[in-house]
Amino acid sequence: MGEDEKWRVGDWEIWETTIIIMDRIKTHKELKVYQLSFDSGMKIFEMTKSFPKEEKYSLINQIRRSSRSVSGNIAEAFRKRRYPKHFVSKLSDSEGEAAETQVWLDYALECKYIDKTVHDELFDSYDHIIAMLVKMINNPENWSF
Repeated sequence: MGEDEKWRVGDWEIWETTIIIMDRIKTHKELKVYQLSFDSGMKIFEMTKSFPKEEKYSLINQIRRSSRSVSGNIAEAFRKRRYPKHFVSKLSDSEGEAAETQVWLDYALECKYIDKTVHDELFDSYDHIIAMLVKMINNPENWSF
């Protein structure tokens, strides 16, 4: 195996092998992709507390729902890993929710609810989440038992 790829996402340092080696992982909470998605979802929750009240039933609900769904689908996928097609399907759902969250971040930036720094940090986190999910989707055999 060649040089291991390393990503830095905020406070997170993620090595490629940490997302494809399953030997000691017993629960979804130990997955780096789950931890990063949960952390990002909580940052979005805190960030949206300052959005205007008229956004409560539109942008706030949408971005909170999609960001939370990323980690929720990862947890479901982990429990379905004995069935590779179901595992990949749930990871694919999670990937789609991460991309949707990026769209809502773009709207929040354009509406001037967040500044570019906050947008870019969270958008980058979701780029890395998507990259990790794609690696898992492309290698489901590393996760099955």
